[in-house]
Amino acid sequence: MPIFRATDGATLHYEDDGEGAPLICLAGLTRNAQDFQHVLPHLKGRIIRPDYRGRGRSEWTGAATYTIPTEAQDVLALMDHLGLEKAAILGTSRGGLIAMVLAATAKDRLVGVALNDIGPEIAQTGLDVIMGYVGRRPAQKTYTEAATCRAKAWSHFEGVPRERWLAEVSAHYVETPDGLDLRYDPALRDAVIAAGAQPAPDLWPLFDALDGLPLALIRGANSDLLSLDTAAEMQRRRPDMLFADVPGRGHVPFLDEPQSLSVLAAWQAMLGV
Repeated sequence: MPIFRATDGATLHYEDDGEGAPLICLAGLTRNAQDFQHVLPHLKGRIIRPDYRGRGRSEWTGAATYTIPTEAQDVLALMDHLGLEKAAILGTSRGGLIAMVLAATAKDRLVGVALNDIGPEIAQTGLDVIMGYVGRRPAQKTYTEAATCRAKAWSHFEGVPRERWLAEVSAHYVETPDGLDLRYDPALRDAVIAAGAQPAPDLWPLFDALDGLPLALIRGANSDLLSLDTAAEMQRRRPDMLFADVPGRGHVPFLDEPQSLSVLAAWQAMLGV
């Protein structure tokens, strides 16, 4: 199992597939390297997918360490471990926020950024949904039950086959004799609550720090986290930004939709991949 040590000594897991130009895929808040299993066959180059601390197969290090600045430093530690001077980043949700922090603090390590359903303004409706589930085991007892529940409840995702929902819940939960359990430290909830207790920072300077980097944005047309108005302002500030508004998808697109793949292919072409 490929692992590396963070600067504080934490043991963190990652996946490393393919050869060529490095692309680091950063997952959503509660997710892990499997977040990119659907798009992985369509991406070019060397695809690196870390599990954040406290998620997947990485060490649990406590709520105080589950912060975006710490996770950004972990990405740099992974790059150093792999001997990568620079890399592109595909960031889903929280992963996109980490990418923006890296653009503001270590821009010389980046060659381009693609954001999946995230921007510098985050809608409260989406945050409320996240707080409804983060750190809590699902009520369903099996993958089959969870997939059925998700297919019914996630009406903002249209035309998703049952096999996809089974793959999703299998990646996010582990099936045990006592029911489904989380593939991450439940203390992540405490970290999110602590972050929410602070005054909301202005994230637009972080987005503006992406200036000069090849940039793409993929949004779910039914997203409750990234509003169309915010996406429009991102486009106004970066008229060169590649953009797709994926129909029939909420937060977050799977990234193997035709619209997503078209933008990702064009973005990787801009990177010379």
